Amino acid sequence: MMRRIWGLMYRHLALYRRSVPRLIELMYWPVLQMVVWGFITAYLAGVQNNVASAAAGVLLGGVLLWEAALRSQMGFSLSFLEEMWSRNLGHIFVSPLRPRELVLALMGLALARTLVAVLPAMLLAFFLYGFNILKLGPAVVGFFAALVIMGWAVALGVTSLILRYGQGAEALAWSVLFGITPFAAVFYPVSVLPSWLQPVAYALPASHVFEGMRAALLENRFDAGHMLAAFALDAAWLALMGWVFLSQLEASRDRGALLNIGE
Repeated sequence: MMRRIWGLMYRHLALYRRSVPRLIELMYWPVLQMVVWGFITAYLAGVQNNVASAAAGVLLGGVLLWEAALRSQMGFSLSFLEEMWSRNLGHIFVSPLRPRELVLALMGLALARTLVAVLPAMLLAFFLYGFNILKLGPAVVGFFAALVIMGWAVALGVTSLILRYGQGAEALAWSVLFGITPFAAVFYPVSVLPSWLQPVAYALPASHVFEGMRAALLENRFDAGHMLAAFALDAAWLALMGWVFLSQLEASRDRGALLNIGE
């Protein structure tokens, strides 16, 4: 099983060995986001106001953590799309690779791409703006893990739509998490949202992560309730989206769509 999963992962990772543009593309958007938001927070930190200075750290922390979800979702979705664009999905499923092994391989690829993308942004935040996300302590590992898992779950939903609707759904691979951002409480607390939208926000694992991050940065305390809620929602999202993906994959195989889905 592990050999088959690694075989699919290696097929994608080998593309990066001799492709500098691919490596640059992985790091480009997180670094650009960090530069833009970093200068905004540098301005806020320069304001002689305790609230503004605290907000600066919250903004940088939000940018870094949200990139983990974005890169995880896009890493999974784009790896799947590359198989589709190369007309390779049909070949994959005449091999011994099982559907769940495909999912695990795509998750592993997404994690690798996320680390390559986010680590340079973390270093940039530290050296340019003096912000160290690790000051959140061991909780930062949980925050990142919860957002990466959420990215996997969203990507499973996106790839399910691509299997069902083909190229007409490809744009979702780039846009779906940006549409979730206003409700994920990345840069502001859930209490800012209208009361009727707050239950929607709390149904997202990300909102609990960012509420926990703000508690750690602004109040210097670890909110175990938000952390547990984030992982519980992750488990529910991942189970539901995994079932949808595997069901849609089986339906696509039955109607022979995997052979021409990229057309």
